[in-house]
Amino acid sequence: MNYRDLEIWKLARELTVDVHNMTLPDLPKFEMYEEGSQIRRSMKSVKSNIVEGYGRRRYKNDFIRFLTYSHASCDETIDHLDTLFETGSLTDESLYRNLLDRLNTLGGKLNRFIQSVESSHMSVKEDGVEYRVAAE
Repeated sequence: MNYRDLEIWKLARELTVDVHNMTLPDLPKFEMYEEGSQIRRSMKSVKSNIVEGYGRRRYKNDFIRFLTYSHASCDETIDHLDTLFETGSLTDESLYRNLLDRLNTLGGKLNRFIQSVESSHMSVKEDGVEYRVAAE
């Protein structure tokens, strides 16, 4: 197993692409370099911190630390998305709701994954499936 097998990473990867694509045609030019840049970076941070944490999975505290960073970046991404919508820069309400729902789902999954790592470090349950996270 590697990080690419984790559902949280798969969801973060999909959202990274969708958030990036959302900022291209749907935002005004001035937002491309302001809030658009911020939301792209925070979403990429969600995915990258999952990867870095997984790479440090033998060290429980490091693993949890990077998963926590990932969760915080997910919250930051939600805040940027809300700002774009509330200021009228993002006008597609269905796109906003879709991304918001998926980000909230990812946040919940990250939270449950962190709790699982905290309670049983070397075998992690994600959505009812148990994984061994230590290298063979």
